[in-house]
Amino acid sequence: MHGPIAAGLMAVVILVAGAATAAQTAFPDKPVRMIVPFSPGGTSDTLARILGQKLNESWGQQIVVDSRPGASGIIGTEIAKHAPADGYTLMHGNISQFAINPFIFKKIPYETLRDFVPLSLVASAPQLLVVNPSLAAKSVKELVDLARARPGALNFGSGGVGTLAYVGGEMFKSATGANLTHISYKGTVLALNDVIGGQVQVIFSDMPIALPHTRTGKLRALAVTGPKRSPLVAGMPTVAESGVPGYALVNWWGILAPRGVPQPVVDKLSKEIARVHTLAEVIERYANLGVEATGNTPAEFAAYIKAEEARFSKALGDAGVRPD
Repeated sequence: MHGPIAAGLMAVVILVAGAATAAQTAFPDKPVRMIVPFSPGGTSDTLARILGQKLNESWGQQIVVDSRPGASGIIGTEIAKHAPADGYTLMHGNISQFAINPFIFKKIPYETLRDFVPLSLVASAPQLLVVNPSLAAKSVKELVDLARARPGALNFGSGGVGTLAYVGGEMFKSATGANLTHISYKGTVLALNDVIGGQVQVIFSDMPIALPHTRTGKLRALAVTGPKRSPLVAGMPTVAESGVPGYALVNWWGILAPRGVPQPVVDKLSKEIARVHTLAEVIERYANLGVEATGNTPAEFAAYIKAEEARFSKALGDAGVRPD
């Protein structure tokens, strides 16, 4: 093709490409919504607000934290899935939605790597096994002995089936033979409040929301659930070294976007989110919560999610947890 027609087509291509590049370079030019599928005041909400503040400082645009709790994170995740794929809706997700729910529920309205593009892992932390201080258990062994002596009499709380607190309790029951009764709440904060109040005796809690209460004596910490001791809780043993060999459970949080976001926008989001988590201020604020800041690339995060899905498929199967 030669002459004016070819020149005209080339001009159109250049104009379209230029407009797309300009739009992506200007991103974001309006507020960004960050959906958190768990209750306000919980760990996900707190971490999202810290990240939102730093992104606001970088971009000069408001980051609106939109709490959409319910159904173990499924409600908020489905809302994010159906949002426009333009980069202006992000999902602050965690291990429950993306590595556990597929093996807890027979049918969920999303498939992680089909419906979302991972942007960056942002944080990780072991859970903290805590009890009401009136309970006659000052170690994991004493808790197990007490639960075996009183089958079904002790309750463990969680923010719902599929949450890490639920999985932690079920894995603990399977590994120890401790007969604990599960009590489900609409959010881990609510469950934790009832452990403090004595209505429930045990919880495998997110560290950020449990730690302050252990420091004031409202809760007693027995162990961390990670494969090794956490420098964030000096001297606290792991569940594994406390007589439950092989027990390991680590929570993680990450940012995803609806599948279909233009690659230049994905790149910009991923790089900035990862950069924020290298800032000394953010690392310190996370550490004060009992969480380790981290970051990676979309490809690395996608591979991590795949590996976690495989791990929990086996772990939950071994614990006798079947899709309901």
